[in-house]
Amino acid sequence: MEFNLEVPQDHFFIRSVSEEGIRVNQDVFNKPVIISGQRIVQDWNVASIDDLNEENLQTVFDLQPEVILIGTGNTQVFLPPATQIHFFRHNVGFEVMTTDAACRTFNVLASEGRKVVAALLPLTP
Repeated sequence: MEFNLEVPQDHFFIRSVSEEGIRVNQDVFNKPVIISGQRIVQDWNVASIDDLNEENLQTVFDLQPEVILIGTGNTQVFLPPATQIHFFRHNVGFEVMTTDAACRTFNVLASEGRKVVAALLPLTP
């Protein structure tokens, strides 16, 4: 799914998302990735929502976002309460949605200048 032909110059922009990967500007990521307006973290070792824990979420929290978007792949999967508590402890808002919805939402919030971070699991065939 292609999102937009215009690419902002002052922050990362998700161009498209498909089973081939998540395209940010000219780069394609086909593994879990964390994206903020100014930084991309490629070595995020999370294979599924069940893998989320305080340690691997710290990478997301270190980016100091106002809101975190969790892209759960092809289908929306809600976080268990034990995982949600980490967001509450850091006083950070979060939304859980499919990865394509998280990518669209990221673009809107980043274009508004919001401090948003998207933690994205890839789509699967």
